[in-house]
Amino acid sequence: MHLSYLKKYCFIDQFNPDHLKNLKKNITLIWRSKYKQNDLKLIKKLAFFCKTNRRNLFLANNVKLAIKLKLDGAYISAHNRNYRFNNYKLKKNFKIIGSAHNLVELNIKKQQNIKEIFISPIFKHKNRSPIGIHKCKYFFKNDSYKTIALGGINEKNINLLKLSKFKGFAGINFFKKKGPK
Repeated sequence: MHLSYLKKYCFIDQFNPDHLKNLKKNITLIWRSKYKQNDLKLIKKLAFFCKTNRRNLFLANNVKLAIKLKLDGAYISAHNRNYRFNNYKLKKNFKIIGSAHNLVELNIKKQQNIKEIFISPIFKHKNRSPIGIHKCKYFFKNDSYKTIALGGINEKNINLLKLSKFKGFAGINFFKKKGPK
C-alpha cells in the first residue's frame, strides 16, 4: 500500500538530530515533554533544526509558547480541556490539532476549534480497548475536520487504514523502529 497520501506525525520527547535526519521529510514532528517542563533552549534548537531541514514542528499543550516561537502549530492532548487558547491571535498558517479517546473528549475538541483530530487508540494498544475502524467510520462520517489515526499502528495493521477515511496516522514507536516504507 502506498502511504504517500497520508499525513504522518511523529511524537518526540528528546532531541536526537541523527534520528530526525533519518526520518523522511514529509513527517511532521510533535514535541511533547510529558514528564518534565519545557526547556526553552532545547525547543529553540529543535525549531531551528526543523526550519533548516524544512520540517513542520508542533508543540504539545502550550499554544502561547508555540505562537511566541513561531512554530507551525500546537497539539492539544485529550486531557487538556482548556478553552483559553481560543482567545489568542493566530497567524494564518498556524494550526491547532488535538486528540480524543471517546465521544465526550471529541465534543470538547470541537468546541476548542481543532482542525485535525487524532483518534486513539484505533488498534489494540497495551491495556486499552481499541475503538476500531468501523466505529470511527460511523462517528466521523459527517464531520468536516480531518481525522488522524493514533495508537497501536504497526506494520501488520497499517493497511487497514485504507478502509477508513483517515487523512493520516501518528505514532511514537512506529517511527523509532523502521518507519513507513
